Amino acid sequence: MSKKDLAKKDTAKKAATPATITLKHLAADIAESQDLSKKHAEAVLTDMVDLIAKHLRKGDRVRIVGLGILQVRKRAARTGRNPSTGEAIHIKASKKVTFRPVKELKEAI
Repeated sequence: MSKKDLAKKDTAKKAATPATITLKHLAADIAESQDLSKKHAEAVLTDMVDLIAKHLRKGDRVRIVGLGILQVRKRAARTGRNPSTGEAIHIKASKKVTFRPVKELKEAI
């Protein structure tokens, strides 16, 4: 195999598995850009996540400028099917968190 073929394989592997950015990664980036300690940046992010969860539990919509809107939506009870037997089953009503990105974020991606 030539070097070009190997380079193509490496690029294909990298593109196939996107990175997962965790809270610690975000905190490290913020700490570096804002000249903070990593612990302080992580504490701020953890508090932000806790506050968002608290407001979602209350039923509030959370708008993060430049990112999007998080909100809780109700899902009605419905009839579904067991995929292995085909039997009709009752699915209880539930709530789910939805995220709607802002137009600028959609266009950037």
